[in-house]
Amino acid sequence: MVDETPPADSKLTRSKQRWASERKFITDAPARTGDDRLPPGQHLVKDWPILDLGRKPDVPIERWRLSIKGMVARPVTLDWAAFLALPQAHVVSDIHCVTTWSRYDNEWVGVTTRDLIDLVEPRDEARFVMLHGSDGYTTNVPLADFAAADALIAHRWSGKPITRDHGGPARAVIPHLYFWKSAKWISGIEFIGADRPGFWEVNGYHMRGDPWAEERYR
Repeated sequence: MVDETPPADSKLTRSKQRWASERKFITDAPARTGDDRLPPGQHLVKDWPILDLGRKPDVPIERWRLSIKGMVARPVTLDWAAFLALPQAHVVSDIHCVTTWSRYDNEWVGVTTRDLIDLVEPRDEARFVMLHGSDGYTTNVPLADFAAADALIAHRWSGKPITRDHGGPARAVIPHLYFWKSAKWISGIEFIGADRPGFWEVNGYHMRGDPWAEERYR
């Protein structure tokens, strides 16, 4: 993990703060369920748009580390070889970005969050996780969402290594939440007892981010 905090005064951050105050993109449609594949207010795209905070950290495989700590019985720091030595899962899921685009049928390879949970054994009082990126980014996720069956730390997309633009060499993928919850360039997973906001949550975004309930903003 790094101590550097992403810029809170970037053009993108200012725009998204304004969107949150204006409730931009909210349709006020009745709440839907996960049985509806396209959440309200979303539109389909075929490409994969690139969104970040203006920083794209270059993390060589030989220096990549994933620290898993906090309220766990067995904290661990994985290097790339140890990460790849864990069981590897193939998952196909959709992406729903809070900026209203969705992309269907993304093919991921990586380590499921459930396998990482089994590895470190969270204590009973752990209720949330804070995900940390190498760019200083943070986002909070309820432990129950982090432990979803199709959630993983992915290193391949559509048969190829995840590129630096999209958060490679490894990123979180929690497909049933808006994609800002799927931290790019992931470097840390911290198990915590009480919920606390990450970067976008401090800047007006929802604490959970369910696309079918349009939980875009706080």
